[in-house]
Amino acid sequence: MELKFTFHKTTKTIITVLVLFAQLYFSQSKDSIKEKGILPVTIYKKDFKEILPAQTLSGEQLERLNSQSVADALRYFSGVQIKDYGGIGGLKTVNIRSMGSQHVGVFYDGIQLGNAQNGVVDLGKFSLDDIEEISLYNGQKSEIFQPAKDFGSSGSIYLQPKTPIFYGKKKTNLILRTKNSSIDLFNPSFRLEQKISNRISASFSSEFIQSDGRYKYKYQKKNPDGSVANDTVATRYDSYINAKRFETSLNGTLNNGSWNIRGYGYVSDRGIPSAIVNNGFEPKGQKLLDKNYFVQGNFRKKIFPKFETQLKAKFAYDYTRYIDTVNVAETALKTDNKYIQREVYLSSSNIYSITPNWDVSANVDFQYNNLDSNLRLFSFPTRYTSLVAFATTYQWNRFKFLGSVLGTFIREDVELNSKSPDKREWTPSAFLSYQPFVAKDLTIRAFYKRIFRMPTFNDLYYTMIGNVFLKPEFTNQYDLGFTYQKQYDNKVLKRIYLKADGYYNKVENKIIAVPTTNLFRWMMTNLGDVQIIGADVNVQAELALGKVTLKPLLSYTYQSARDFTEKGESYYGDQIPYVPWHSGTFTMMADYKDWSFNYSFMYTGKRYDAQQNNIEYNAITPWYTHDLSIQKKFNWYSQQFKVSFEVNNTLNQHYDVVRNYPMPGRNFKLIVSYTL
Repeated sequence: MELKFTFHKTTKTIITVLVLFAQLYFSQSKDSIKEKGILPVTIYKKDFKEILPAQTLSGEQLERLNSQSVADALRYFSGVQIKDYGGIGGLKTVNIRSMGSQHVGVFYDGIQLGNAQNGVVDLGKFSLDDIEEISLYNGQKSEIFQPAKDFGSSGSIYLQPKTPIFYGKKKTNLILRTKNSSIDLFNPSFRLEQKISNRISASFSSEFIQSDGRYKYKYQKKNPDGSVANDTVATRYDSYINAKRFETSLNGTLNNGSWNIRGYGYVSDRGIPSAIVNNGFEPKGQKLLDKNYFVQGNFRKKIFPKFETQLKAKFAYDYTRYIDTVNVAETALKTDNKYIQREVYLSSSNIYSITPNWDVSANVDFQYNNLDSNLRLFSFPTRYTSLVAFATTYQWNRFKFLGSVLGTFIREDVELNSKSPDKREWTPSAFLSYQPFVAKDLTIRAFYKRIFRMPTFNDLYYTMIGNVFLKPEFTNQYDLGFTYQKQYDNKVLKRIYLKADGYYNKVENKIIAVPTTNLFRWMMTNLGDVQIIGADVNVQAELALGKVTLKPLLSYTYQSARDFTEKGESYYGDQIPYVPWHSGTFTMMADYKDWSFNYSFMYTGKRYDAQQNNIEYNAITPWYTHDLSIQKKFNWYSQQFKVSFEVNNTLNQHYDVVRNYPMPGRNFKLIVSYTL
């Protein structure tokens, strides 16, 4: 069957608007570049009134956390659950405070990464080599000068790529890096930065990842009473990866403003690790081919002393091909599904300062998504999303307030079958913070937010399963917490930071799959009612012991996430799948001259698998890992070499993040970097 590529007339119209926008963008930038003045290439930013502090990892912290991808680094944040299906090429998704992966907004350089097909962003595709900072916000980022989409998630992750910085008369920066590990990993990369003028800089980076993904794992099969039926060691297959990533950016400054353009590409051929069940250790033959491209731009300028504007635009193209040859020999059937997603996104944000302590903003977004496939009886859906957000922030002495309301208007068209009804929703949020003491060491804060996530194209239109009458899945979030931070003029203790939050979340109309009268045919429906009570704690400190600097970091999460969907069901009131009651991490970073040492401990407590009932047969054993790394810097003239050696899962703990998807045991990694 031929793959149907439908390029809608509306797409052409929107892309025309995008081109006109780009022309305006460049013309304004070109005129401004001719002006004289600002020397360093920096990003202009207003000093906004931060209410909710983010959990952040940046700079060398990211390099020292034994992390291969963004998903690996996010494990060190509290309130986060990572689903990892094993190996370097396996799918990696994130869930914040048990509300579901589709409720998490992931933003790359200020613009959201989209997936209208299933609503999930695979964080394993994003390398840490080009990331300057990772930030996690519960509720939303407490700024009001941002796109309307930034108001539209229950939790947000911001990935900030590196921006070129040049010191002295230097005009070129070059970083060469290679990573090799005991899991047959070959991962070279480079990043080139060039200073074009005092106002403009450019960067280009690329990396290649290749691995057969094979590793030893321990397999256990349980009896119904929870006892071990058999125990063996086998080799993991179907986790290979061949991937190429490339990224380029052009960055510039204006008088009281900035602009940038970024292009991104990711091409991969990955094996899909299959579940290990019934002693099925042999290769299964499932694989995924991806081609992901996007180009995006941002223009930001202070027009008047009290008025600032920001424009953003993006075009994304995603090709996915899923191949399954598991039962070809027996059935002569081969699954070969192809999907193409296109996205066009335009945004305008505007902020006005009524007084030095009172700001208001109006933000308007438009997004176009469509999905093509080679499936039979496919709907070929197209979605038009308009968002309007009004927000205000006010500061009175030591009291801060942020309030916002988001309007979401969605219309869909399909070529076959029925379409989902139009959606119109208004959702509010309110954030408060108060500093009870003049010293400003202690901040008490609270927030409430109601938001929803739209059913995905798969939820609505997947052949024989989708339900076009699905309602949006709503979350209501309540949070109360405090932050304490203080600098000390002490020989040993230099700084301490403490952040603690208690929260209650309620998920309404949760979208789940249920069987129909035919047990071989399932359908998506709104049935779920999940209530979540939890607490997050983060502690950081900095100590000096002679010439040794120590930076301990501790995070802890408690969550009771219970399913109250159906009173008559045996799992009513049980903990939802894969959410542990207790989890936490501890990291100790030590620096001595040109040497760096890092120790990380990660713990995930008892959980239950997707069978829902909290019985011992469905329980997943708690797991923990110890990771070690050591780094040494070598300077030769103006050039720098860095060598890192990592030992991951030092005690060779055998564990599953997802049932029947075993993770690697002890493994080693060597990283060599050269900076020009």
